[in-house]
Amino acid sequence: MTQEKIITAKNMTKKFGHFVANDNLTFDVYKGEIFGFLGANGAGKTTAIRILCGLSMPSAGEIKVAGFDIYKQNEKIKKNIGYMSQKFSLYEDLTVYENLNFYASIYGMQKNEIKKKADELLEKLEFSYAKNKLIKDIPLGWKQKLAFSTAVFHNPKIVFLDEPTGGVDPVTRRQFWDLIYQTAEEGITVFVTTHYMDEAEYCDRVSIMDEGKIVALDTPLNLIEQYKVQNMDEVFVKIARK
Repeated sequence: MTQEKIITAKNMTKKFGHFVANDNLTFDVYKGEIFGFLGANGAGKTTAIRILCGLSMPSAGEIKVAGFDIYKQNEKIKKNIGYMSQKFSLYEDLTVYENLNFYASIYGMQKNEIKKKADELLEKLEFSYAKNKLIKDIPLGWKQKLAFSTAVFHNPKIVFLDEPTGGVDPVTRRQFWDLIYQTAEEGITVFVTTHYMDEAEYCDRVSIMDEGKIVALDTPLNLIEQYKVQNMDEVFVKIARK
């Protein structure tokens, strides 16, 4: 049975003058997959994510996200994706419920649907008691969980997580990955950038970028075997040294 492709990129290129930020990137991402997008700062990850989210046009290439063409159906792409940055993107002076309501409204969800789903979500997270608390008054770990929950609240086909676990403790990071696993099991594709190489090993497949190019793309286990090392951290070091 053929897997459904959620992202198809063929020769995706982005130039800024003479500088090539993304150099002929070709890859596919599948439904329900946890896809790690790795690379040092300046490797071209953020540029690629901006293109895939419909926020920036490529200089060349054929790209489809959630079944929509990047050139002709840009707005439809934005409606079918979720996004979470390292800064969490929640409004500190709004309550937990107000944040959920605000973002769900942007994606076109109806009021009665939002209320029902928000109550179910907060009960599932065991956080119903904090429904009317301001975001600025809740702990960092909870902000992180809520930011992620908000990003997938409208049930997108794919969610982009850009360095989502930066600055949080290892226990909270592990709990956050439990949420990622649950989301992938529900059929939502997770596209995640991270600089924690232990997290790379939680992904189904990883792509490693260097100087604007994809230099490795496979399962973590296959890459560890290919480079004859013990873990993904050592894979990354070997690639960086080259």
